[in-house]
Order: sequence, then C-alpha cells, then structure tokens
Amino acid sequence: MSTGFSPYQLPDDYADIRAAARGVCDTGVAPHAAEADETATFPEQSYAALRSADLHAPHIPAEYGGAGIDALGTAIVIEEVARACASSSLIPAVNKLGSLPLILDGTEELKRRYLPPVAAGDAMFSYCLSEPEAGSDAASMTTRAVRDGDGWVLDGVKRWITNAGVSEFYTVFAVTEPGKGAKGISAFVVEKSDPGVSFGKPEKKLGIKGSPTAEVYFDQVRLSADRLIGQEGQGFSIAMRTLDHTRVTIAAQALGIAQGALDAATAYAAEREQFGKPIAAFQGVQFLLADAAMKISAARELTYAAAARSERGDADLTYFGAAAKCFASDAAMQITTDMVQVLGGYGYTRDFPLERMMRDAKITQIYEGTNQVQRIVIARELAKGVLNR
Repeated sequence: MSTGFSPYQLPDDYADIRAAARGVCDTGVAPHAAEADETATFPEQSYAALRSADLHAPHIPAEYGGAGIDALGTAIVIEEVARACASSSLIPAVNKLGSLPLILDGTEELKRRYLPPVAAGDAMFSYCLSEPEAGSDAASMTTRAVRDGDGWVLDGVKRWITNAGVSEFYTVFAVTEPGKGAKGISAFVVEKSDPGVSFGKPEKKLGIKGSPTAEVYFDQVRLSADRLIGQEGQGFSIAMRTLDHTRVTIAAQALGIAQGALDAATAYAAEREQFGKPIAAFQGVQFLLADAAMKISAARELTYAAAARSERGDADLTYFGAAAKCFASDAAMQITTDMVQVLGGYGYTRDFPLERMMRDAKITQIYEGTNQVQRIVIARELAKGVLNR
C-alpha cells in the first residue's frame, strides 16, 4: 500500500480495509459493547472476532506473522472498532502502543520472540510509562532497574496501565542511571509471568470500562540482559518517539467514537417524531448534526494526514500526531455531548449508546498526553519551524 495518497480520496486498498473492519465490528464487536461497559469486563468475544480477521494487532509486519497493515490502515481499523465499541478499540491500539518500541528499536531476537505471539492473538502487549507521581512529567519516574551480574533487577510501580493483567507482555520504562534525568531512563520487556510482577485492582472509571486499567507492581523482578530495548539510557527517547506514532491511533479512536455517535443520532432523528414530523426536520437538530459532520470530516483529514506521516517517518510527525490527537479528541467530546442532546431524555439513558460514547470520548482528551500537553508540543514544534520546511 502507498501512503502517497491524495488528501481527498484514499486508494481502494484502504476502502477494502474499512469494509472488512466494519463487517467484523458490526457483527462481532458492537453486539457486546453495552455488556462490556455495564459489567466492566474485558470483551473476550470482541477480541475473538478481531483475532479471526487479523485486526487485533494489524500493525505487526508480515515477517513476524502479522497482517502488515501500515499506519493509515491501522488507524482505519481502530476508527472502525471504536465506532462500534471504544473499549474494544484499545485491543489494536494498545497492542501497537506496547509493541512499537520493539519494532522501532528492539533487536531482531526480541522482535522474533515477542511479536509473533501477539500477531497470532496468543498474547497482548501493554505500555508502562506513567507512575503515581509521574504523569505528564514522565521523566520524573522513580521505577528503578539496577544491574545485577549480566542482567537487571526491576522495582517500582506503574499506574494507569491499559489492559493490565490481560496483556502477557509489557514495555516498561525505568531509571537505570539516577541523576541523568531523561537520559538515565531505559526500556525493557517484562512478561506477566515473571516472578515479582503483580497487578492492582482495576480502576473504577467513567468510560472505556471494558478495558481494564490498573497499577502494575514490580518487586525484585529479574530480567536478562536481552530484555533491554535499544541502548541503555535511550528509554525516554524511545517512549516519546513511540507516542509520536501512537497519538495518531488515539485520534483514530476519537474519530470512531464521534462517527458512531453521529450515526446513531442521525438514525434516531430520522425516526423520532414530534409535532407530526421527524425531529430531523427541525433546524435546531439539523444544526447539531451538521456541526458534528463538519468536525468529523476535518478530524478525519487531519488524522489520516498524520497517519501517512507516521508511516513515512516524516520530520513533522510530532506536530501532526499531537494536532490530530488534540483536535479529534476535542471534537469527539463535543460531538458526543451534542448527540446526547439530539436524543434528549433518551440520550441520557442506557437504552441508547450515546451516553456510553460520551463517557468513552472523555479519556481521549487525557491519555497519551493531555490535550493541554498536546498544545505545548504543537507550540514547540511551531517554534522550530517544522511547518515551514
């Protein structure tokens, strides 16, 4: 597939990916979305449906057993899954987030050990960066990895870890050289089965309830030297480079949530009658739907442009990844709120999916860097003149 597409028309390959993903999601994911939310349980049936179509980790290269779908195609997959169920969209999104450090900087041995099980659907991969006292200021982390012979001993706590306890593999960032700040952080692969790894209780969240979020504890976890990703001291750089790419997936998730909300509200407005006519005939409702459609169209163009830059590794990816994530998530929050309004009292009930979509949308403004942080990133990139090159 080529990422040199026209901004106004995608090649047929991507239309085929969308059609395949939508078919799977309409029949194998959407029917389980409400239950995953209401019971706050991982959507195993949705995971099975995604695995059956190789959409659970579409980004993994074919040489490691994956579907080999590029960044744009992966964004489309995540968009379509999120349209059906935001919790389920975190399966492909977090598999990419957790494994991308290996793809970017891991040794061939690490890639061949850990990527094929994820590609086969036998394991999932999570990403451990945030800590109780190190959120937006990730470089202030205190999790330590200390050399011990030819290996390492890992101690610390990571917080807000998506799919914690479900994933088999974790990319973990830890301080290896205290006093060096960001340059003293390294990245490691940790397995769920490693002695000393344990998990906290799942957080009680506003949304994405079907995707468990919990603390991960490391108590004297012994790691062999070959678990190091990249070089010692490169961990923070790896973490930030990864987020440049995966903020695009959060933009895609937000885009899918917004599209799902617009689709549901549009269908409702065409059927619901008041004063002898469908409410879609009333200008006040029309304006809400029209504004949502415009914002979704703009968010989609920006997200796809960022995805193409991710695939090519363009110099302005940092700007576009932050901009797409920020714009699409802000749009999703506004759109889902407005679509609840279209349904009125019904939108406020669990009989319809809009209130769930509104709750799910909120997290897209927070994780992988709050939107306030994204605006800082955008401003710094502007100061560098990245858009003028």
